Amino acid sequence: MYRDEILELLRGVKEGTVTPEEALHDLKREPFDDLGYAKVDVHRELRQGVPEVIFGAGKTTKQIRGIVGSMKARGREDILITRLSKEAAAELVDLDLEYHELARIGIVSHNTSKELTGSIVIACGGTSDIPVCEEAAITAELFGNKVTRLYDVGVAGIHRLLSNMDPLMDARVVIAVAGMEGALASVVGGLVDCPVIAVPTSVGYGSNFHGLSALLSMLNSCASGVSVVNIDNGFGAGYLASMINKMESAKD
Repeated sequence: MYRDEILELLRGVKEGTVTPEEALHDLKREPFDDLGYAKVDVHRELRQGVPEVIFGAGKTTKQIRGIVGSMKARGREDILITRLSKEAAAELVDLDLEYHELARIGIVSHNTSKELTGSIVIACGGTSDIPVCEEAAITAELFGNKVTRLYDVGVAGIHRLLSNMDPLMDARVVIAVAGMEGALASVVGGLVDCPVIAVPTSVGYGSNFHGLSALLSMLNSCASGVSVVNIDNGFGAGYLASMINKMESAKD
């Protein structure tokens, strides 16, 4: 049961069209749908404002199809599947699947009519970081946020970043994505007055240890207001940025 359904149920009790006993019966319905291989958290949106997201890697297409079916049966739109391979997406195309190959994201029953609000800026050090950026960007957009992309603005040519000060200054939250030594997050953190979410990527030469060097650099940032998610975790950054942006939007 989703938030709007529960509100409608409670209004029915208030207006006398639904008895308290009927409402209690509806509210006692299982908060998850047990499929055996998965327990679909159908109350996630009620608790957190965002429905459950499907992590596609390691799941069979049959399992993904079952989870999607459970969510669609409850009227869920904008079903997000992360880390979905191109091969799996091809097998699921009949589900009204919109696939973003670069970000490895699939969206089922995409509602494109929603209004996008606020301002999230996603900046990355180099072109090789774009897949992680797109995972963050598409996640944030799906949750109703306006996203501005600033790609290939790393510190090796810092004038590229400084030429984009207007969107950076207007942002409610910035996602800084970088591999190598991960310096971009500290630079951005020293320029803006909003939260910065740093995303280390596994891009770099051998001594970057598959993103560990960027992760440690970002964790040790001397700029205040910088938080860090895990290596290549564009989804986590986009989700967190959406939460921050929505909090700010609620104040307007």
